[in-house]
Amino acid sequence: MPQLQVLDPADQVSRPTPARRIVGHMIVEYIRYSIPEDGRDAFVDAYERAARALAASQHCLTYELSSCDEDPSQYVLRIEWDSSKGHLEGFRRSEHFRAFLPHIQPYVKAIAEMRHYTPTRVAGAGGGHASG
Repeated sequence: MPQLQVLDPADQVSRPTPARRIVGHMIVEYIRYSIPEDGRDAFVDAYERAARALAASQHCLTYELSSCDEDPSQYVLRIEWDSSKGHLEGFRRSEHFRAFLPHIQPYVKAIAEMRHYTPTRVAGAGGGHASG
């Protein structure tokens, strides 16, 4: 059985994602969308184009758009930001946000939930990550 890894907030740690962070400083934004069947391909295409702006932003550490297996109309966008300030004052006031917004603007009304979370000290890789 895999060990649960409890992280010391003072330590910089590796995450299962490509991002490196200090617990308590970076934030994770989750945006949940409800997209009708006839709009799903266009939605993913729009985020594929919008993602270029996320990739270019120094404040975005990693991002991922996932679709729900149980209900294909549901999508979750997960973005790791360097900080709340980096997201809200850095990215949102930048040329990257101005490039990002037109692609996703048609889907703003489809947002079911948008929230920011601070990671806790509980994190780790699952047993599927064999070592050595």
